Amino acid sequence: MTVLTLASGSAIRATLLRNAGLQIAVQPARIDEEMLRESLLAEGAGAHDLADALAEHKALKVARRNPQGLVLGCDQILECDGRIFAKPRDPDEARAQLDTLRGKTHRLHTAAVLFAQGEPVWRHFATPRLTMRDFSDAYRDAYIARNWDEIRHCVGGYQIEAEGLRLFSAIEGDLFSIQGLPLIELLQILTRRKDIDG
Repeated sequence: MTVLTLASGSAIRATLLRNAGLQIAVQPARIDEEMLRESLLAEGAGAHDLADALAEHKALKVARRNPQGLVLGCDQILECDGRIFAKPRDPDEARAQLDTLRGKTHRLHTAAVLFAQGEPVWRHFATPRLTMRDFSDAYRDAYIARNWDEIRHCVGGYQIEAEGLRLFSAIEGDLFSIQGLPLIELLQILTRRKDIDG
């Protein structure tokens, strides 16, 4: 089995890959994601293109350090009513994000790009739709207080794999893609390429 290098520090992505029985190495790309995001937005990139470009940039950076390896870059952009969200800087910003999303449907533009021997060999894009219920202010505040350490690095102020699931009334799309990794599709391409047994 080929070792897959994950160009991300995302704990949930690493867990999903390990739980699927893959041998992985974790090497965060360490890019200035905010600067790259702002540059792409200034050029008119939409959420789809932004997620794809960030995923590819992360994979490329790590692939340059591992030219013979298999490297996966992923990114996810939350978009609601044409607005692109960033990770909340503090609990007040998480509160504002949840207030904006409450009672509405938003999209998670999830991109993954696989590099082999320094070249992109596969890319996938999914756009799950999630509808938040109209939760109370009291629940919102208690939720943030209980979960801030976990959600501080999560755009939208929630983790779907934890208590954040209680914020939603409907979800359309693949749960793995919602968690930032199109795992089923990735396993299919790795099997077809014979990087993993199948």
